[in-house]
Amino acid sequence: MRKMLNKEHIEGRIYQHDLVVKTVQNKDSDNFGKEFIAGNVEVAVDDEGLNVIPVHFTYVTEMTSSGKKSPTFSTLKKIIDDNKTWVTVGKDEALKVKIDTAIALNDFYTQNDELVSVKVNEGGFISTINGELCADEKNARNYFEADMLITGVSLVEADEEKNIKEDYAVVKGAIFNFRNALLPMEFIVKNPAGIKHFEGLGVTNSEPVFTKVWGKIVCETKTTTVTEESAFGEAAVKTYERKSKEWVIEGAASSPYDFGDEKVLTAEEVQKAAQDREVYLADIKKRADEYKMSKAAGTTAAPATSAVPTAAPAKQGGFTF
Repeated sequence: MRKMLNKEHIEGRIYQHDLVVKTVQNKDSDNFGKEFIAGNVEVAVDDEGLNVIPVHFTYVTEMTSSGKKSPTFSTLKKIIDDNKTWVTVGKDEALKVKIDTAIALNDFYTQNDELVSVKVNEGGFISTINGELCADEKNARNYFEADMLITGVSLVEADEEKNIKEDYAVVKGAIFNFRNALLPMEFIVKNPAGIKHFEGLGVTNSEPVFTKVWGKIVCETKTTTVTEESAFGEAAVKTYERKSKEWVIEGAASSPYDFGDEKVLTAEEVQKAAQDREVYLADIKKRADEYKMSKAAGTTAAPATSAVPTAAPAKQGGFTF
């Protein structure tokens, strides 16, 4: 399997953040007591502050593994110290940044043992911008590119009752992270020509298409107002806010990759990657079960358990992601 494409560029003004400096608490760790920065940076990529994209930083240390000072740590520390955000000092004085990162998944199990996989923008390289932002705020400030193995395309029709204002297609399949780990993924397509293109691919679980896609990241707060008429007096008006995150495909390679070529990607490699993900999820499930057991027992210490279960062999004949 060759190195797969998965990258994002996010550029704009810092809207707000919850970054904090922490220290490693695990006494068994070689990094015990060392400082690191963790938290979210929310970047307004448009000039109206309507498209605000969160980027999560899990563990950023002052020094890199090669012993050099981390520019990302320095930038995050500046964000904390200056605190010049759109919320605190206004749009014009807010610190401008650019972040080059990648699409990731936050996988966890609910209390009902249901797997939830949420698309996130994880870590990457962040730096400040002293001059002007990119003029093309509609695309160049918030774009993504990825190699995607597409296993299904489904049309969602406009429905006023469900507040779906236009037809769109859901493109389902998988992309890969920098370790080439498989990430089940869904993007959407709103462009009518794009919908026609993806529907025309004729993809199925057993006949996928491997290609490059690109588009924009849209994170907006949508407001819905519901009016309930009253038999007398004024009508009751209720307003609901819902945050939405969409990765909208706006283009695709004119010619798909040669899926099956050993120099590109083979079915066997995908099956192995899918099996590795099942092992990874089994470990997350095991940790979640241990945590629930420890809470039920009234202690924060995890009970001793058996080794992480191995996943069943990947099924032949089709991909289920």
